[in-house]
Amino acid sequence: MADTASSRQTAFKALMRVETDGSYSNITLDHMLSQSSLSKRDKSFAAGLFYGTVEKKLLLDYNISVYSQRPIGEIDKRAVVILRMGLYQLFFMDGVRDSAAVNESVELCRINGCRKASGFVNGILRTAARAGEIRLPDPKKGKNKYYSIQYSCPEPIVRLWRKSYGDENTLGILKSLEGRPPFCIRVNTLKTNAQELKASLEKMGVRAEYTDTAEDSLILYGTGAVEELPQFSEGLFHVQDTASQLCCRILSPKENETVLDVCSAPGGKSFTCGELMNNKGRIISCDLYSSRLKLVSSGAERLSLDIIKTHECDASKPDLDIKADRVLCDVPCSGLGIIRRKPELRYKSDLGLEQLPEIQYSILSSCAGLVKKGGVLVYSTCTLNPKENNENAERFLMEHKEFEPFDIELPVGIKRGIEEKPHELTLFPHINSTDGFFISRFIRT
Repeated sequence: MADTASSRQTAFKALMRVETDGSYSNITLDHMLSQSSLSKRDKSFAAGLFYGTVEKKLLLDYNISVYSQRPIGEIDKRAVVILRMGLYQLFFMDGVRDSAAVNESVELCRINGCRKASGFVNGILRTAARAGEIRLPDPKKGKNKYYSIQYSCPEPIVRLWRKSYGDENTLGILKSLEGRPPFCIRVNTLKTNAQELKASLEKMGVRAEYTDTAEDSLILYGTGAVEELPQFSEGLFHVQDTASQLCCRILSPKENETVLDVCSAPGGKSFTCGELMNNKGRIISCDLYSSRLKLVSSGAERLSLDIIKTHECDASKPDLDIKADRVLCDVPCSGLGIIRRKPELRYKSDLGLEQLPEIQYSILSSCAGLVKKGGVLVYSTCTLNPKENNENAERFLMEHKEFEPFDIELPVGIKRGIEEKPHELTLFPHINSTDGFFISRFIRT
């Protein structure tokens, strides 16, 4: 029988770490699971409970407020986390009996130093179980709040998306946040091909499927810790969403060219560019932090990409005396396109929506000077926010007359979700099964 008590305790500890330290959910849980002695089945239960509780935090908190006479801010934080977990089990985990969800939540209170709250937790969960369904606000009293609670996405983000992309796209984005995202890899075409790698992985019990939107790409299921796969250590692939792979295709690096990746860590785009170039030419991968550049170097070594060289610098004022054939500015952003991968991002008190566009524009403008005449410049983000995306691209063309728009020919299987200029492309998860992503392309004349 699965040791669900230990699974719940592991999930609780990971949730408290995210809640109190602001840690990334995937890193926190991976660390907790690696330190545990849980079976594969128990780890799966803990992961499902952990991610579900993080993803549905606003909905769960709304339901706590429905049943509690005390404001949520006055409740012991440990009890709040336990209540969220209990409510998630009651309403979203079909394999968990109501009695187990309630009783194990009470037990969590007792073993985690909040025994006094056990009666309170017991009462709320039993009342919720008798109600038999999750509660939602009245949609007639405001769409923004209704969508916000239903999909656990803060109202400011809902308002931004509705204003920018319309209700249909907003609902599509919000629905895409539910559940785990696809786990995508890019095949190292220097060593193998998609067919061979797929067959090799399936022999080990890992299900692999081709994608409709990116060549040399596979979606994996049931990998466990991917770093433990022999195909990973042999450098036959690297982990990368199809949106990032498409970005590299649009940059379109060629053999024997000089390519500059100015915000490269952890290195996925540099690796894909190196493979597209058949490991011939030169790629300079830059980042602000030497510790992150080590990830690029180790990844390049694992993949046998010796054309990648790292350089530590501030991309807003790069200290490079070169002219590159291709420059990729995949800038730091608010991350609204990857919430399904890092669900805690949506709850950050300050996503930098006002400050980031100027920082991004500074990087783009500074690195534009490193593009040779006739060279290509790509600006990209993993967010869904026009101020960081289309507006920055439009401003760049207005203020840099030495550049012209370079139209993007849509890859096979890719569709536009909004009207935008031919040199711009916004990728939506509900339309293209990719992360939310923005790409714009320019050419130096």
